[in-house]
Amino acid sequence: MEFDIVELSRLQFAMTAMYHFLFVPLTLGLSILVAIMETVYVMTGRPIWRQMTKFWGTLFGINFVLGVATGITMEFQFGMNWSYYSHYVGDIFGAPLAIEGLMAFFLEATFVGLFFFGWDKLSRVQHLVVAWLVALGSNFSALWILIANGWMQNPVGAEFNPDTMRMELTSFTEVLFNEVAQAKFVHTVSAGYVTASVFVLGVSAWYLLKGRHEALARRSITVAASFGLASALSVVVLGDESGYDASQNQQMKLAAMEAMWETHPAPAPFTLFGIPDQEARETHYAVEVPWVMGLIGTRSLTEQIPGINQLEAENEDRIRSGIVAYDALMQIRETRDDTPAEVRRTFETHSADLGYAFLLLRYVEDPREADEETIAMAAEDTVPTVWPIFWAFRAMVGLGFGFIAVMAYFFWQTSFRRGIYPRWALRMAVAIIPAPWLAAELGWFVAEFGRQPWTVDGVLPTALSVSHLSVQDLLLTIAGFAIFYTILFVVEIGLMLKYIRKGPFQDVEITDSWTDRHERRLRRGDGEAIAPTPAE
Repeated sequence: MEFDIVELSRLQFAMTAMYHFLFVPLTLGLSILVAIMETVYVMTGRPIWRQMTKFWGTLFGINFVLGVATGITMEFQFGMNWSYYSHYVGDIFGAPLAIEGLMAFFLEATFVGLFFFGWDKLSRVQHLVVAWLVALGSNFSALWILIANGWMQNPVGAEFNPDTMRMELTSFTEVLFNEVAQAKFVHTVSAGYVTASVFVLGVSAWYLLKGRHEALARRSITVAASFGLASALSVVVLGDESGYDASQNQQMKLAAMEAMWETHPAPAPFTLFGIPDQEARETHYAVEVPWVMGLIGTRSLTEQIPGINQLEAENEDRIRSGIVAYDALMQIRETRDDTPAEVRRTFETHSADLGYAFLLLRYVEDPREADEETIAMAAEDTVPTVWPIFWAFRAMVGLGFGFIAVMAYFFWQTSFRRGIYPRWALRMAVAIIPAPWLAAELGWFVAEFGRQPWTVDGVLPTALSVSHLSVQDLLLTIAGFAIFYTILFVVEIGLMLKYIRKGPFQDVEITDSWTDRHERRLRRGDGEAIAPTPAE
């Protein structure tokens, strides 16, 4: 088997990034849910809510610690495996990462300690403030990471300096308020809220099925269903916003998600089902819903969404323009301060397409030597493999609507059916606990795989971003990460299951209506349910 340095580097980063993101959404969501529970405790003074805060806070803490361990190693890879990327765009990409470490992570980490060890040292209100600062730090940390990632998807506020041969920051405000970054942030944190809500719902349902800790479980279901329903609805709305942003900034990704080979008359249909065939450039057995994609992607009935074939042809033109920019750049490097003004003007005119010329370096040492056949091959490289993106996107969307249905059902049962939960519904809640993680990983797969062949969209190809490492180095580190992360995964699952089986800490005497009046179970065949007494 032949190993490719670029593909091995991508594999390693994908493995570590997707593993790290197993922890992130639960951290984001649980931090908010725990803060909500403690808010209710401070407002009501009822010990059951303190018990809930400490129990779910413990699970948050386990997840937080392991998330930090995996996140640190992932960031080191920018220097180890992607050194040219770090050199080329470090001025822009490094700024939000530095702010995340110095501000958000330190805030979060500092107050996590106060949260766990400050129960008997802080007043109720002070401890509540700490809980909300932990939640703020968690979400604030995600903001800066997603600003960095959003810039890779839509590189605004920066320009290439031909004298330093690097991208340089021109407007931090544009980077900060990048529309792609903002849409990714709210979409990602909302998905994290859904993940935590499903987790709390599933664990609470398991307690009800076992007849344990029912006071905690019922109140936890109430909070999770309400918060989860609002979050699941917002994920769909914000996903629509992400689709609109893609139609403006990443048209090839959007076309690949839809397996849209040709440009349709406006408004474009949404392909509900189909089998993409990249060789034939068509989608077999396509089932289309008229107008839907046009409305999502353009918010209009008259604007077209370009197809893959049209975008590939446009990219050929951009590659030719990039060759002009590359030629001017080489002249600037040779003449330095004596470069004629006309050459610099030529470079400035075509500099936006310089990255497209870099795509040719896969085939020729000097892009200026590329013939039309080579240009056509480089343009074809700008089309990502369609079928994985097509199906991953549909699976993610299907799961998203499924979460809305589940949360709406439990919200209805809690609000209008006096908390009567059929046992089949409780079993379903337990069974779907892994589903939000699957949806989140699919979402990141669509976002990152759909951006190929770019590390920074339209600016720096992935093939140029890697470090000069040997195959042996990469295979060794991939094996090391796999072993290390497998151990961490076993530790995470083991600790989570241990504390879930153990249940909440009995550090206070719980006296309220649920426990004082002994909850009853109603069992009637397939329709058996677990419900409170009529008096409750």
